[in-house]
Amino acid sequence: MTDTTTAGASSSRSQAPKFLVIRRDNIGDLVCTTPLLRLLRQHYPHARIHVLVNTYNRAVLDGHPDVDAVHAYAKTKHGAGISALGRRLRLIVDLYRERIDYAILAGSATSRHALNFARWVRPRHIIGYVESDKRNGLIDLPVQPGSHSSEHEVEAVCRLLVPLGIAGSPPPTRIYPTAVAMEDARRKLNEHRRLWTGPLVGIHISTRKPANRWPDEKYIELIRRLHNAYDMSFLLLWAPGDGANPRHPGDDASAATIRLALPDVRLIAYPMGPLEQLIADLSLCDWVVTSDGGAMHIAAALGKPILCFFGETDAAHWHPWAVPHVLLQPSSHQAADIGVDDAVDGFGRLLDSIGTSSVMRACGATIAHNS
Repeated sequence: MTDTTTAGASSSRSQAPKFLVIRRDNIGDLVCTTPLLRLLRQHYPHARIHVLVNTYNRAVLDGHPDVDAVHAYAKTKHGAGISALGRRLRLIVDLYRERIDYAILAGSATSRHALNFARWVRPRHIIGYVESDKRNGLIDLPVQPGSHSSEHEVEAVCRLLVPLGIAGSPPPTRIYPTAVAMEDARRKLNEHRRLWTGPLVGIHISTRKPANRWPDEKYIELIRRLHNAYDMSFLLLWAPGDGANPRHPGDDASAATIRLALPDVRLIAYPMGPLEQLIADLSLCDWVVTSDGGAMHIAAALGKPILCFFGETDAAHWHPWAVPHVLLQPSSHQAADIGVDDAVDGFGRLLDSIGTSSVMRACGATIAHNS
């Protein structure tokens, strides 16, 4: 399906430029594009900013103050099928009629599919990455890929604004839970009021990359040791479903194993709902423990301190952006090889990095949410 919604403030000034930011990738990719949207809004306060996403990740931009319109289409791999092609064509026509001034192919590399969308929309200018030894007649405002291996995805995305005269350090990533999802998140937690006392640690166990997966038994030991050391409560979240499902594997079995092994721990557990609900659930946590992936970037965009497990992912390019975090990645590049002692030590270093006063403020925020 194609979904077009309007959010944030817009301007009717005829001289204000119209931007189309294209980011049709995964959840974390879109989260890492939000600093670009912030910079665009700061430098062009009267611009009209459109963003083209897919139905899988569009909730990242729900209520985002820097966006005027979100246009979402369903990818065929997400079950859209042939019937979505007509709706996608209508979306292209609608964007063509907007008379876009600048299409920005957001990402550290130019996507052929994103470039095709831009070509069909016929903007006045297209900004995207082009390698120095290649030519691309469609991208008239080219940017060369970075030469530094330590460049973060956020930095790479924001460097696309250089042709517009915008440079400098990117701001933090930011997303905003919806009021409806927040109400539901608080309701679910309040149903477990006896288990939600003091600081709340979000434990997100699902990951689509096997190399990033941390074993159930290690999560069990980590949760038990943190509970004993800090008297914390825990919110266990996971992708629902059977792990054997080839299209949408879930972690119901792992979650059941963890829950049954921790009967004396204040552990609240429920499977993830839609993306907007995951955002709201994580927003109520004081800290988050998770593997690299979309949930990690969501937590960072909510300003949460993070303990994260990395496997084969390039940590320099994809670490949590602009929030306190401790990243654990073994030399084997298999997250399963991270020891529980290392995780406990990492969580302690995370607490130290934000200081006692910050921890007390976080505890107070949790109590306020719970009241």
